[in-house]
Amino acid sequence: MAPRSHISVYKALYKSFGGFAADVVAAIDQAAQDGVDIVSLSITPNRRPPGIATFFNPIDMALLSAVKAGIFVVQAAGNTGPSPKSIASFSPWIFTVGAAAHDRVYSNSLVLGNTITIPGVGLAPGTKDKIPMVSAIHALTDEETNVNDMPVGECQDSSILNQDLVEGNLLICSYSIRFVLGLSTIKQALETAKNLSAAGVVFYKDPFVIGFQLNPIPMKLPGVIISSPNDSKVLLQYYNSSLERDEASKKILKFGAVASISGGIKANYSNSAPKVMYYSARGPDPQDTFLADADILKPNLIAPGNFIWAAWSSIGTDSVEFQGENFAMMSGTSMAAPHVAGLAALVKQKFPSFSPSAIGSALSTTASLYNAQGGPIMAQHTYTNPDSSQSPATPFDMGSGLVNATAALDPGLILDSNFDDFLSFLCGINGSAPVVFNYTSQRCGMSTVNAADLNLPSITIARLNQSRTVQRTVINIAGDESYFVGWSAPYGVSVSVSPTRFLIESGQKQVLNISFNATMNSSLASFGRIGLFGNKGHVANLPLSVIVKISSNSTQS
Repeated sequence: MAPRSHISVYKALYKSFGGFAADVVAAIDQAAQDGVDIVSLSITPNRRPPGIATFFNPIDMALLSAVKAGIFVVQAAGNTGPSPKSIASFSPWIFTVGAAAHDRVYSNSLVLGNTITIPGVGLAPGTKDKIPMVSAIHALTDEETNVNDMPVGECQDSSILNQDLVEGNLLICSYSIRFVLGLSTIKQALETAKNLSAAGVVFYKDPFVIGFQLNPIPMKLPGVIISSPNDSKVLLQYYNSSLERDEASKKILKFGAVASISGGIKANYSNSAPKVMYYSARGPDPQDTFLADADILKPNLIAPGNFIWAAWSSIGTDSVEFQGENFAMMSGTSMAAPHVAGLAALVKQKFPSFSPSAIGSALSTTASLYNAQGGPIMAQHTYTNPDSSQSPATPFDMGSGLVNATAALDPGLILDSNFDDFLSFLCGINGSAPVVFNYTSQRCGMSTVNAADLNLPSITIARLNQSRTVQRTVINIAGDESYFVGWSAPYGVSVSVSPTRFLIESGQKQVLNISFNATMNSSLASFGRIGLFGNKGHVANLPLSVIVKISSNSTQS
Protein backbone atom coordinates (compact mmCIF):
# COMPACT_ATOMS: atom_id res chain seq x y z
CA MET A 1 0.00 0.00 0.00
CA ALA A 2 2.83 2.39 0.88
CA PRO A 3 5.96 1.03 -0.84
CA ARG A 4 8.35 3.63 0.59
CA SER A 5 7.28 3.30 4.20
CA HIS A 6 9.65 1.93 6.81
CA ILE A 7 8.37 -1.03 8.81
CA SER A 8 9.17 -1.82 12.44
CA VAL A 9 8.21 -5.26 13.70
CA TYR A 10 7.76 -6.11 17.40
CA LYS A 11 7.59 -9.72 18.51
CA ALA A 12 5.01 -10.19 21.26
CA LEU A 13 3.22 -13.49 20.56
CA TYR A 14 4.40 -17.04 19.98
CA LYS A 15 2.82 -20.00 18.25
CA SER A 16 3.56 -22.46 21.05
CA PHE A 17 1.70 -20.66 23.84
CA GLY A 18 0.32 -17.40 22.44
CA GLY A 19 1.28 -14.60 24.76
CA PHE A 20 0.13 -12.16 27.37
CA ALA A 21 -1.50 -8.74 27.15
CA ALA A 22 1.55 -7.37 28.98
CA ASP A 23 3.77 -8.46 26.07
CA VAL A 24 1.55 -6.67 23.56
CA VAL A 25 1.44 -3.55 25.76
CA ALA A 26 5.24 -3.59 25.97
CA ALA A 27 5.48 -3.81 22.17
CA ILE A 28 3.07 -0.87 21.77
CA ASP A 29 5.05 1.19 24.27
CA GLN A 30 8.32 0.38 22.50
CA ALA A 31 6.83 1.37 19.14
CA ALA A 32 5.77 4.70 20.61
CA GLN A 33 9.27 5.27 22.00
CA ASP A 34 10.71 4.48 18.57
CA GLY A 35 8.58 7.21 17.00
CA VAL A 36 6.39 5.15 14.68
CA ASP A 37 3.44 6.91 13.00
CA ILE A 38 1.10 3.95 12.62
CA VAL A 39 0.48 0.76 14.58
CA SER A 40 -1.20 -2.16 12.81
CA LEU A 41 -2.71 -4.81 15.08
CA SER A 42 -4.13 -7.99 13.59
CA ILE A 43 -4.86 -9.18 17.11
CA THR A 44 -7.61 -8.36 19.58
CA PRO A 45 -8.03 -8.73 23.36
CA ASN A 46 -9.05 -12.26 24.21
CA ARG A 47 -11.39 -11.34 27.07
CA ARG A 48 -13.08 -8.39 28.69
CA PRO A 49 -11.73 -7.18 32.03
CA PRO A 50 -13.97 -8.21 34.94
CA GLY A 51 -15.75 -5.55 36.92
CA ILE A 52 -14.93 -2.56 34.71
CA ALA A 53 -16.17 -1.14 31.42
CA THR A 54 -15.13 -2.90 28.22
CA PHE A 55 -12.89 -0.05 27.08
CA PHE A 56 -10.58 -0.45 30.07
CA ASN A 57 -8.73 -3.53 28.91
CA PRO A 58 -4.92 -3.17 29.04
CA ILE A 59 -4.37 -3.28 25.27
CA ASP A 60 -6.98 -0.61 24.48
CA MET A 61 -5.59 1.66 27.18
CA ALA A 62 -2.05 1.20 25.85
CA LEU A 63 -3.37 2.13 22.42
CA LEU A 64 -4.98 5.25 23.90
CA SER A 65 -1.53 6.28 25.12
CA ALA A 66 -0.23 5.62 21.61
CA VAL A 67 -2.91 7.91 20.19
CA LYS A 68 -1.87 10.55 22.72
CA ALA A 69 1.64 10.25 21.25
CA GLY A 70 0.22 10.93 17.77
CA ILE A 71 0.11 7.33 16.52
CA PHE A 72 -2.72 6.18 14.26
CA VAL A 73 -3.90 2.76 15.47
CA VAL A 74 -5.45 0.21 13.08
CA GLN A 75 -6.97 -3.01 14.41
CA ALA A 76 -8.65 -6.01 12.82
CA ALA A 77 -12.37 -6.22 13.64
CA GLY A 78 -12.15 -9.96 14.33
CA ASN A 79 -13.35 -13.04 12.44
CA THR A 80 -16.34 -13.72 14.68
CA GLY A 81 -19.09 -12.55 12.30
CA PRO A 82 -21.75 -12.52 11.07
CA SER A 83 -23.51 -12.30 14.44
CA PRO A 84 -24.44 -8.80 15.66
CA LYS A 85 -22.20 -7.32 18.37
CA SER A 86 -19.40 -9.74 17.49
CA ILE A 87 -16.85 -6.96 17.11
CA ALA A 88 -13.58 -7.43 19.02
CA SER A 89 -12.17 -3.93 18.48
CA PHE A 90 -14.54 -1.32 19.86
CA SER A 91 -12.78 1.73 21.36
CA PRO A 92 -13.37 5.09 19.59
CA TRP A 93 -9.65 5.92 19.46
CA ILE A 94 -8.93 2.72 17.50
CA PHE A 95 -9.62 2.43 13.77
CA THR A 96 -11.40 -0.90 13.31
CA VAL A 97 -11.34 -2.65 9.93
CA GLY A 98 -13.65 -5.37 8.61
CA ALA A 99 -12.95 -7.70 5.69
CA ALA A 100 -14.34 -7.47 2.16
CA ALA A 101 -13.92 -9.54 -0.97
CA HIS A 102 -12.17 -8.16 -4.04
CA ASP A 103 -12.75 -9.04 -7.70
CA ARG A 104 -9.78 -11.37 -8.17
CA VAL A 105 -10.93 -14.96 -7.70
CA TYR A 106 -8.95 -18.18 -8.09
CA SER A 107 -11.93 -20.40 -8.74
CA ASN A 108 -11.46 -24.13 -8.85
CA SER A 109 -14.21 -26.66 -9.40
CA LEU A 110 -15.03 -30.32 -9.80
CA VAL A 111 -17.12 -31.31 -12.83
CA LEU A 112 -18.90 -34.61 -12.17
CA GLY A 113 -19.78 -37.20 -14.76
CA ASN A 114 -23.47 -36.24 -14.43
CA THR A 115 -22.49 -32.68 -15.58
CA ILE A 116 -22.97 -31.13 -12.11
CA THR A 117 -20.24 -28.59 -11.33
CA ILE A 118 -19.20 -28.21 -7.68
CA PRO A 119 -17.21 -25.11 -6.70
CA GLY A 120 -14.15 -25.44 -4.53
CA VAL A 121 -10.76 -23.94 -3.69
CA GLY A 122 -7.17 -24.87 -4.37
CA LEU A 123 -4.27 -23.32 -6.25
CA ALA A 124 -3.87 -26.49 -8.30
CA PRO A 125 -3.59 -27.56 -11.93
CA GLY A 126 -6.61 -29.19 -13.54
CA THR A 127 -7.18 -32.40 -15.47
CA LYS A 128 -7.78 -32.57 -19.23
CA ASP A 129 -10.34 -35.35 -19.13
CA LYS A 130 -12.82 -36.91 -16.73
CA ILE A 131 -11.08 -39.49 -14.54
CA PRO A 132 -12.51 -42.27 -12.33
CA MET A 133 -12.74 -41.47 -8.61
CA VAL A 134 -11.89 -43.77 -5.71
CA SER A 135 -12.58 -42.93 -2.08
CA ALA A 136 -9.78 -43.61 0.39
CA ILE A 137 -12.14 -45.65 2.57
CA HIS A 138 -12.78 -47.98 -0.39
CA ALA A 139 -9.08 -48.44 -1.19
CA LEU A 140 -7.86 -49.86 2.12
CA THR A 141 -5.35 -52.69 1.94
CA ASP A 142 -6.77 -54.24 5.12
CA GLU A 143 -10.49 -54.86 4.78
CA GLU A 144 -10.72 -55.23 8.55
CA THR A 145 -9.77 -51.57 9.06
CA ASN A 146 -12.57 -49.55 10.64
CA VAL A 147 -13.72 -47.24 7.84
CA ASN A 148 -15.48 -45.04 10.45
CA ASP A 149 -12.15 -44.17 12.02
CA MET A 150 -11.79 -40.49 11.10
CA PRO A 151 -8.10 -40.46 10.09
CA VAL A 152 -8.55 -43.40 7.69
CA GLY A 153 -10.37 -41.29 5.11
CA GLU A 154 -7.98 -38.33 5.36
CA CYS A 155 -5.28 -39.87 3.13
CA GLN A 156 -2.48 -39.28 5.62
CA ASP A 157 -0.85 -42.71 5.26
CA SER A 158 -0.16 -44.29 1.85
CA SER A 159 0.76 -47.62 3.43
CA ILE A 160 -2.86 -48.43 4.30
CA LEU A 161 -4.13 -47.80 0.75
CA ASN A 162 -4.10 -50.13 -2.26
CA GLN A 163 -2.01 -48.59 -5.06
CA ASP A 164 -3.63 -50.82 -7.67
CA LEU A 165 -6.99 -49.20 -6.92
CA VAL A 166 -5.72 -45.60 -6.61
CA GLU A 167 -3.17 -45.41 -9.44
CA GLY A 168 -4.32 -43.19 -12.30
CA ASN A 169 -7.54 -42.20 -10.49
CA LEU A 170 -8.75 -39.23 -8.46
CA LEU A 171 -8.34 -40.02 -4.76
CA ILE A 172 -11.24 -38.78 -2.60
CA CYS A 173 -10.19 -37.70 0.91
CA SER A 174 -12.09 -36.34 3.90
CA TYR A 175 -11.31 -32.79 5.17
CA SER A 176 -12.19 -33.07 8.85
CA ILE A 177 -11.73 -30.99 11.98
CA ARG A 178 -8.29 -32.60 12.29
CA PHE A 179 -7.13 -30.42 9.38
CA VAL A 180 -8.32 -27.30 11.20
CA LEU A 181 -6.40 -28.40 14.31
CA GLY A 182 -3.26 -29.20 12.32
CA LEU A 183 -3.36 -32.92 13.13
CA SER A 184 -3.82 -33.75 9.44
CA THR A 185 -2.56 -31.73 6.48
CA ILE A 186 -3.26 -31.20 2.80
CA LYS A 187 0.46 -31.52 2.19
CA GLN A 188 0.56 -35.05 3.64
CA ALA A 189 -2.50 -36.08 1.64
CA LEU A 190 -0.80 -34.86 -1.54
CA GLU A 191 2.27 -36.88 -0.60
CA THR A 192 0.06 -39.92 -0.17
CA ALA A 193 -1.50 -39.37 -3.59
CA LYS A 194 1.92 -38.97 -5.16
CA ASN A 195 3.20 -42.19 -3.56
CA LEU A 196 0.19 -44.05 -4.94
CA SER A 197 0.48 -42.48 -8.43
CA ALA A 198 -2.99 -40.92 -8.17
CA ALA A 199 -4.04 -38.57 -10.96
CA GLY A 200 -5.25 -35.99 -8.44
CA VAL A 201 -6.97 -35.43 -5.11
CA VAL A 202 -10.49 -34.34 -4.20
CA PHE A 203 -11.24 -33.28 -0.61
CA TYR A 204 -14.80 -33.24 0.66
CA LYS A 205 -15.65 -31.22 3.75
CA ASP A 206 -16.80 -32.98 6.89
CA PRO A 207 -20.17 -31.55 8.10
CA PHE A 208 -18.61 -30.76 11.50
CA VAL A 209 -16.23 -28.20 9.93
CA ILE A 210 -18.52 -25.16 10.02
CA GLY A 211 -17.55 -21.53 9.62
CA PHE A 212 -13.89 -22.22 8.89
CA GLN A 213 -12.46 -20.13 6.05
CA LEU A 214 -10.46 -22.33 3.68
CA ASN A 215 -7.47 -20.59 2.15
CA PRO A 216 -6.48 -21.66 -1.38
CA ILE A 217 -3.54 -23.99 -0.84
CA PRO A 218 -0.81 -24.57 -3.45
CA MET A 219 -0.96 -28.10 -4.88
CA LYS A 220 1.47 -29.60 -7.37
CA LEU A 221 -1.02 -32.33 -8.29
CA PRO A 222 -4.46 -31.62 -9.75
CA GLY A 223 -6.65 -31.08 -6.72
CA VAL A 224 -9.68 -29.31 -5.30
CA ILE A 225 -11.15 -28.80 -1.82
CA ILE A 226 -14.97 -28.75 -1.72
CA SER A 227 -15.51 -25.94 0.78
CA SER A 228 -19.22 -26.50 1.46
CA PRO A 229 -20.62 -29.45 3.45
CA ASN A 230 -23.75 -29.35 1.27
CA ASP A 231 -21.71 -29.54 -1.92
CA SER A 232 -19.72 -32.35 -0.34
CA LYS A 233 -22.98 -34.28 0.09
CA VAL A 234 -23.69 -33.84 -3.63
CA LEU A 235 -20.28 -35.30 -4.46
CA LEU A 236 -20.68 -38.29 -2.12
CA GLN A 237 -24.21 -39.02 -3.30
CA TYR A 238 -23.04 -39.13 -6.93
CA TYR A 239 -19.99 -41.22 -6.03
CA ASN A 240 -21.91 -43.76 -3.94
CA SER A 241 -24.73 -44.08 -6.48
CA SER A 242 -22.14 -44.88 -9.19
CA LEU A 243 -20.60 -47.82 -7.32
CA GLU A 244 -21.36 -51.26 -8.70
CA ARG A 245 -21.50 -53.91 -5.95
CA ASP A 246 -21.92 -57.64 -5.81
CA GLU A 247 -25.44 -58.23 -4.53
CA ALA A 248 -24.42 -61.06 -2.24
CA SER A 249 -21.11 -59.89 -0.76
CA LYS A 250 -21.65 -56.12 -1.25
CA LYS A 251 -18.07 -55.89 -2.47
CA ILE A 252 -17.36 -53.13 -4.95
CA LEU A 253 -17.01 -54.46 -8.48
CA LYS A 254 -16.58 -51.13 -10.29
CA PHE A 255 -15.94 -47.50 -9.41
CA GLY A 256 -18.31 -45.81 -11.84
CA ALA A 257 -17.97 -42.15 -10.75
CA VAL A 258 -15.84 -39.90 -12.96
CA ALA A 259 -14.93 -36.21 -12.71
CA SER A 260 -12.54 -33.58 -13.97
CA ILE A 261 -10.85 -30.78 -12.04
CA SER A 262 -10.98 -27.38 -13.72
CA GLY A 263 -7.88 -26.04 -12.00
CA GLY A 264 -7.41 -22.83 -9.99
CA ILE A 265 -4.04 -21.38 -10.95
CA LYS A 266 -5.33 -18.62 -13.22
CA ALA A 267 -7.21 -15.68 -11.72
CA ASN A 268 -10.72 -14.74 -12.83
CA TYR A 269 -12.41 -11.39 -12.23
CA SER A 270 -16.01 -11.30 -11.05
CA ASN A 271 -16.79 -7.54 -11.03
CA SER A 272 -19.17 -8.08 -8.11
CA ALA A 273 -16.94 -6.79 -5.32
CA PRO A 274 -16.78 -5.56 -2.73
CA LYS A 275 -18.95 -7.56 -0.37
CA VAL A 276 -18.63 -7.98 3.40
CA MET A 277 -17.39 -11.47 4.17
CA TYR A 278 -19.51 -13.64 6.47
CA TYR A 279 -16.70 -14.00 9.01
CA SER A 280 -16.08 -10.25 9.33
CA ALA A 281 -17.19 -9.16 12.83
CA ARG A 282 -20.24 -6.89 13.05
CA GLY A 283 -21.24 -3.96 15.21
CA PRO A 284 -22.54 -2.16 17.07
CA ASP A 285 -20.32 -2.05 20.11
CA PRO A 286 -20.61 -5.21 22.21
CA GLN A 287 -23.04 -5.05 25.06
CA ASP A 288 -21.39 -3.70 28.17
CA THR A 289 -22.76 -3.96 31.71
CA PHE A 290 -21.72 -0.36 32.31
CA LEU A 291 -23.01 1.23 29.09
CA ALA A 292 -25.60 -1.26 27.77
CA ASP A 293 -24.73 -0.17 24.22
CA ALA A 294 -22.09 2.43 23.43
CA ASP A 295 -22.91 5.15 20.92
CA ILE A 296 -19.93 4.33 18.71
CA LEU A 297 -20.00 2.95 15.17
CA LYS A 298 -17.95 -0.17 14.57
CA PRO A 299 -16.35 -1.29 12.35
CA ASN A 300 -15.01 2.02 11.02
CA LEU A 301 -14.82 0.69 7.46
CA ILE A 302 -13.98 -2.38 5.39
CA ALA A 303 -10.96 -3.17 3.22
CA PRO A 304 -9.87 -6.12 1.04
CA GLY A 305 -9.34 -9.09 3.34
CA ASN A 306 -10.41 -12.21 1.47
CA PHE A 307 -7.89 -14.31 -0.50
CA ILE A 308 -5.04 -11.82 -0.13
CA TRP A 309 -1.60 -12.64 -1.52
CA ALA A 310 1.02 -11.91 1.13
CA ALA A 311 4.73 -12.49 1.55
CA TRP A 312 5.53 -15.71 3.44
CA SER A 313 8.69 -17.12 4.92
CA SER A 314 9.58 -20.31 3.09
CA ILE A 315 11.09 -21.72 6.29
CA GLY A 316 8.13 -20.67 8.45
CA THR A 317 6.43 -23.41 10.43
CA ASP A 318 3.13 -21.67 11.23
CA SER A 319 1.42 -23.59 8.42
CA VAL A 320 2.67 -26.88 7.01
CA GLU A 321 0.74 -26.22 3.80
CA PHE A 322 2.87 -23.18 2.94
CA GLN A 323 6.30 -24.52 3.86
CA GLY A 324 8.69 -23.83 1.02
CA GLU A 325 6.45 -21.10 -0.40
CA ASN A 326 7.43 -17.42 -0.66
CA PHE A 327 3.83 -16.22 -0.86
CA ALA A 328 0.59 -17.38 0.70
CA MET A 329 -3.03 -16.51 0.08
CA MET A 330 -4.83 -15.78 3.34
CA SER A 331 -8.23 -14.48 4.42
CA GLY A 332 -9.51 -12.59 7.44
CA THR A 333 -9.84 -9.15 8.99
CA SER A 334 -6.14 -9.58 9.86
CA MET A 335 -5.46 -9.18 6.14
CA ALA A 336 -7.75 -6.16 5.83
CA ALA A 337 -6.19 -4.10 8.63
CA PRO A 338 -2.71 -3.81 7.00
CA HIS A 339 -4.31 -2.44 3.83
CA VAL A 340 -5.65 0.47 5.86
CA ALA A 341 -2.39 0.88 7.79
CA GLY A 342 -0.57 1.36 4.48
CA LEU A 343 -3.16 3.81 3.16
CA ALA A 344 -2.97 5.72 6.44
CA ALA A 345 0.78 6.04 5.84
CA LEU A 346 0.05 7.71 2.49
CA VAL A 347 -2.39 10.12 4.17
CA LYS A 348 0.18 10.89 6.87
CA GLN A 349 2.82 11.49 4.21
CA LYS A 350 0.62 14.04 2.41
CA PHE A 351 -0.66 15.65 5.63
CA PRO A 352 2.18 15.35 8.20
CA SER A 353 0.33 17.48 10.76
CA PHE A 354 -2.78 15.26 10.78
CA SER A 355 -3.73 13.80 14.15
CA PRO A 356 -4.73 10.12 14.34
CA SER A 357 -8.42 11.13 14.36
CA ALA A 358 -7.91 13.34 11.31
CA ILE A 359 -6.38 10.42 9.42
CA GLY A 360 -9.31 8.24 10.43
CA SER A 361 -11.75 10.93 9.31
CA ALA A 362 -10.10 11.25 5.88
CA LEU A 363 -10.39 7.49 5.39
CA SER A 364 -13.96 7.28 6.69
CA THR A 365 -15.76 10.23 5.09
CA THR A 366 -14.44 9.33 1.63
CA ALA A 367 -15.20 5.59 1.75
CA SER A 368 -17.05 4.06 -1.20
CA LEU A 369 -20.69 3.04 -0.74
CA TYR A 370 -21.19 1.08 -3.95
CA ASN A 371 -19.79 -2.03 -5.61
CA ALA A 372 -18.05 -2.18 -8.98
CA GLN A 373 -21.38 -2.41 -10.81
CA GLY A 374 -22.84 0.66 -9.10
CA GLY A 375 -25.12 -1.31 -6.79
CA PRO A 376 -25.05 -1.35 -3.00
CA ILE A 377 -22.24 -3.15 -1.20
CA MET A 378 -23.65 -6.50 -0.08
CA ALA A 379 -22.99 -8.38 3.15
CA GLN A 380 -22.93 -12.14 3.64
CA HIS A 381 -24.94 -13.41 6.62
CA THR A 382 -24.38 -17.18 6.90
CA TYR A 383 -21.47 -19.61 7.14
CA THR A 384 -22.88 -22.09 4.65
CA ASN A 385 -23.48 -20.91 1.08
CA PRO A 386 -22.84 -17.29 2.11
CA ASP A 387 -23.57 -15.84 -1.33
CA SER A 388 -27.14 -17.12 -1.12
CA SER A 389 -27.89 -15.06 1.99
CA GLN A 390 -26.73 -11.57 1.09
CA SER A 391 -28.40 -8.23 1.73
CA PRO A 392 -27.27 -4.61 1.37
CA ALA A 393 -24.61 -3.89 3.97
CA THR A 394 -25.49 -1.61 6.88
CA PRO A 395 -23.04 0.58 8.82
CA PHE A 396 -22.86 -2.21 11.41
CA ASP A 397 -21.58 -4.49 8.63
CA MET A 398 -19.23 -2.12 6.81
CA GLY A 399 -18.90 1.07 8.87
CA SER A 400 -18.50 4.02 6.51
CA GLY A 401 -17.96 1.73 3.50
CA LEU A 402 -15.01 0.42 1.49
CA VAL A 403 -11.77 2.37 1.90
CA ASN A 404 -11.06 4.61 -1.11
CA ALA A 405 -7.34 5.34 -1.37
CA THR A 406 -7.57 8.13 -3.94
CA ALA A 407 -10.41 10.03 -2.26
CA ALA A 408 -8.79 9.74 1.19
CA LEU A 409 -5.85 11.81 -0.06
CA ASP A 410 -8.20 14.71 -0.86
CA PRO A 411 -11.00 14.64 1.74
CA GLY A 412 -11.79 18.37 1.70
CA LEU A 413 -13.29 18.32 5.22
CA ILE A 414 -12.12 16.43 8.29
CA LEU A 415 -13.48 15.84 11.78
CA ASP A 416 -10.92 15.81 14.58
CA SER A 417 -10.74 14.52 18.17
CA ASN A 418 -7.87 14.34 20.64
CA PHE A 419 -6.73 12.51 23.74
CA ASP A 420 -8.60 14.90 26.05
CA ASP A 421 -11.87 14.17 24.22
CA PHE A 422 -11.42 10.44 24.68
CA LEU A 423 -10.46 11.00 28.32
CA SER A 424 -13.68 12.98 28.87
CA PHE A 425 -15.61 10.09 27.31
CA LEU A 426 -14.01 7.56 29.66
CA CYS A 427 -14.60 9.84 32.66
CA GLY A 428 -18.29 9.93 31.77
CA ILE A 429 -18.63 6.22 32.54
CA ASN A 430 -20.01 5.72 36.06
CA GLY A 431 -17.34 4.79 38.57
CA SER A 432 -14.51 5.10 36.07
CA ALA A 433 -12.43 7.81 37.75
CA PRO A 434 -10.11 5.45 39.72
CA VAL A 435 -9.58 3.24 36.66
CA VAL A 436 -8.85 6.23 34.43
CA PHE A 437 -6.29 7.51 36.93
CA ASN A 438 -4.71 4.05 37.25
CA TYR A 439 -4.19 3.78 33.49
CA THR A 440 -3.46 7.39 32.49
CA SER A 441 -2.36 9.20 35.69
CA GLN A 442 -5.04 11.76 34.72
CA ARG A 443 -7.75 12.84 37.14
CA CYS A 444 -11.32 13.16 35.90
CA GLY A 445 -12.62 16.70 36.07
CA MET A 446 -16.13 18.06 35.73
CA SER A 447 -16.07 17.90 31.93
CA THR A 448 -17.41 14.64 30.53
CA VAL A 449 -18.79 13.75 27.12
CA ASN A 450 -21.18 11.08 25.88
CA ALA A 451 -19.96 8.79 23.12
CA ALA A 452 -22.48 10.21 20.65
CA ASP A 453 -21.03 13.68 21.26
CA LEU A 454 -17.47 12.72 20.35
CA ASN A 455 -16.52 14.45 17.11
CA LEU A 456 -16.44 11.21 15.14
CA PRO A 457 -17.17 10.90 11.37
CA SER A 458 -20.37 8.98 12.18
CA ILE A 459 -23.32 9.21 14.57
CA THR A 460 -24.66 6.25 16.54
CA ILE A 461 -27.45 6.58 19.10
CA ALA A 462 -28.20 3.27 20.79
CA ARG A 463 -31.19 4.60 22.75
CA LEU A 464 -33.03 7.52 21.21
CA ASN A 465 -35.57 8.59 23.83
CA GLN A 466 -37.90 11.09 22.15
CA SER A 467 -35.24 13.48 20.80
CA ARG A 468 -31.54 14.15 20.77
CA THR A 469 -29.28 16.85 19.31
CA VAL A 470 -25.58 16.30 18.67
CA GLN A 471 -22.91 18.43 17.07
CA ARG A 472 -20.15 17.73 14.61
CA THR A 473 -17.36 20.17 13.79
CA VAL A 474 -15.72 19.99 10.38
CA ILE A 475 -12.42 21.61 9.38
CA ASN A 476 -11.64 22.64 5.81
CA ILE A 477 -8.17 21.44 4.78
CA ALA A 478 -8.68 22.37 1.12
CA GLY A 479 -9.40 25.71 -0.57
CA ASP A 480 -12.41 27.92 0.12
CA GLU A 481 -15.54 25.97 -0.75
CA SER A 482 -19.34 26.17 -0.50
CA TYR A 483 -21.18 23.10 0.82
CA PHE A 484 -24.78 22.02 0.94
CA VAL A 485 -25.99 19.32 3.29
CA GLY A 486 -28.28 16.44 2.37
CA TRP A 487 -29.40 13.45 4.38
CA SER A 488 -31.50 10.31 4.48
CA ALA A 489 -33.14 9.70 7.84
CA PRO A 490 -33.16 6.34 9.64
CA TYR A 491 -36.53 4.59 9.67
CA GLY A 492 -38.75 5.85 12.49
CA VAL A 493 -36.68 9.00 12.96
CA SER A 494 -36.87 12.52 11.58
CA VAL A 495 -33.55 14.32 11.10
CA SER A 496 -32.68 17.96 10.62
CA VAL A 497 -29.24 19.50 10.10
CA SER A 498 -28.33 23.13 10.58
CA PRO A 499 -26.98 24.89 8.63
CA THR A 500 -27.99 23.24 5.37
CA ARG A 501 -25.60 25.46 3.39
CA PHE A 502 -22.34 27.10 4.35
CA LEU A 503 -19.22 28.69 2.89
CA ILE A 504 -16.07 27.56 4.66
CA GLU A 505 -12.69 29.11 4.10
CA SER A 506 -9.46 27.16 4.06
CA GLY A 507 -8.40 26.23 7.59
CA GLN A 508 -11.71 27.31 9.14
CA LYS A 509 -14.25 25.30 11.17
CA GLN A 510 -17.99 24.83 10.82
CA VAL A 511 -20.28 23.44 13.52
CA LEU A 512 -23.20 21.29 12.39
CA ASN A 513 -26.21 20.77 14.67
CA ILE A 514 -27.94 17.47 13.98
CA SER A 515 -31.32 16.84 15.61
CA PHE A 516 -33.03 13.45 15.84
CA ASN A 517 -36.72 13.07 16.72
CA ALA A 518 -38.31 9.68 17.22
CA THR A 519 -41.51 9.11 15.22
CA MET A 520 -42.07 5.51 16.31
CA ASN A 521 -40.70 2.98 18.77
CA SER A 522 -38.39 0.25 17.50
CA SER A 523 -36.00 -2.24 19.07
CA LEU A 524 -34.09 -2.66 15.81
CA ALA A 525 -31.39 -0.34 14.50
CA SER A 526 -32.19 1.75 11.46
CA PHE A 527 -29.70 3.57 9.32
CA GLY A 528 -29.30 6.79 7.38
CA ARG A 529 -26.60 9.09 6.11
CA ILE A 530 -25.56 12.73 6.05
CA GLY A 531 -23.72 13.99 2.96
CA LEU A 532 -21.72 17.22 2.73
CA PHE A 533 -21.38 18.19 -0.94
CA GLY A 534 -18.84 20.84 -1.94
CA ASN A 535 -19.03 22.92 -5.13
CA LYS A 536 -15.44 21.93 -5.95
CA GLY A 537 -16.14 18.21 -5.88
CA HIS A 538 -15.42 17.26 -2.27
CA VAL A 539 -17.96 14.94 -0.62
CA ALA A 540 -18.00 13.84 3.02
CA ASN A 541 -20.37 11.08 4.16
CA LEU A 542 -21.37 10.46 7.78
CA PRO A 543 -23.32 7.24 8.45
CA LEU A 544 -26.20 7.36 10.96
CA SER A 545 -27.29 4.46 13.17
CA VAL A 546 -30.23 4.82 15.54
CA ILE A 547 -32.26 2.57 17.84
CA VAL A 548 -35.46 4.22 19.09
CA LYS A 549 -36.43 3.40 22.68
CA ILE A 550 -39.11 5.86 23.75
CA SER A 551 -39.92 6.26 27.42
CA SER A 552 -43.40 7.61 28.10
CA ASN A 553 -42.36 9.85 30.99
CA SER A 554 -38.98 11.24 29.95
CA THR A 555 -37.32 13.22 27.21
CA GLN A 556 -33.68 13.52 26.22
CA SER A 557 -31.93 16.34 24.44
